[in-house]
Amino acid sequence: MTHYKVETLIYYSKLFAVRNHILEASKKGIQDKLNKYSADGWKLTSTDATQFGAAMYIYLYFEK
Repeated sequence: MTHYKVETLIYYSKLFAVRNHILEASKKGIQDKLNKYSADGWKLTSTDATQFGAAMYIYLYFEK
């Protein structure tokens, strides 16, 4: 039986930061989650991102 899991990462915009600061800040967090789940046998199957207000929500979809 296939199992599914969704991991949500939230990053907040800073008013006076450089334009791509969320992209730069999220790289390490996303890579850490990918490493953690792949070590447990999970595969990344899809991603999604939405923005609401000052926050960026990144969704990582895994299956095992």
